[in-house]
Amino acid sequence: MRLAPQLGAEIVSIDSAAIYRGMDIGTDKPSAGDRQRVAHHLLDIADPGEAPTVAQFQEAGRAAVDDILNRGKVPLLVGGSGLYFRALVDPLEFPPTDAGVRARLESEAYEFGGSEMFRRLESADPEAASRMHPANVRRTIRALEVIDITGRPFSSYRGAWDDRESIYHLRAAGLTLPLDELNARIDARVDALVERGWVQEVAAMKQAGVRLSATSSQALGYAQILGYLEGRSTLDQAIEETRLRTRQFARRQLRWFRADPRINWFEDPDAAAEYLANDKVDMTVDD
Repeated sequence: MRLAPQLGAEIVSIDSAAIYRGMDIGTDKPSAGDRQRVAHHLLDIADPGEAPTVAQFQEAGRAAVDDILNRGKVPLLVGGSGLYFRALVDPLEFPPTDAGVRARLESEAYEFGGSEMFRRLESADPEAASRMHPANVRRTIRALEVIDITGRPFSSYRGAWDDRESIYHLRAAGLTLPLDELNARIDARVDALVERGWVQEVAAMKQAGVRLSATSSQALGYAQILGYLEGRSTLDQAIEETRLRTRQFARRQLRWFRADPRINWFEDPDAAAEYLANDKVDMTVDD
């Protein structure tokens, strides 16, 4: 919020949970005042019962970035999800899905066995087969589904994953802390969200008949609080599990982002802000 005015920027959220309407406290969305001071994008774009794909987020995110650029502003991406970040800034392709094709393949896997499905994949796309375990029937079916729908090898979609060549002139800063301090801040944040009414938020959703989708239910803490409301745990147990899962997620985030050589790391947020503010690169799309 301090950096955006310096950059002449609008914030683009790449948080995979903040896309859901009504899931406000648990995702710690920016306040109404914050949104008035600085424009935010990609918040509240789906209902909790929906399961938008990464490809749909990619399309919405690039539309937001293009709109910001066309108005002479700087898109400031903030988050979040490493997959959503790469989907937005890199030329990743996400193969389509087809429920009918998948159902047929799942039926065939049940009838003929996972090993037969894997043999099909080895024949159709040996490179993809070499990258997965023969016992992983779900991934085998997904690869065969893509081949069936598109006529392309599943492995042909992988190239951009390894290149890390953005479609934008990208400048990225990562924030990190010593692990013990990070864990303490995570625990304090969970407690603060509960004090702000997180349990009441989930209870209101439950009362309204809101059912979480397979993707929205992965938002940290919501399934745990729902378990408490349905009598499957105590509130203390739900809070402690949320703390634990959040700490685990933070470590996965760090591993994901540290694998990206484009990110420069800082413990001091002001130093990260200075790094970004001192070189306002042209964010136009490469030809």
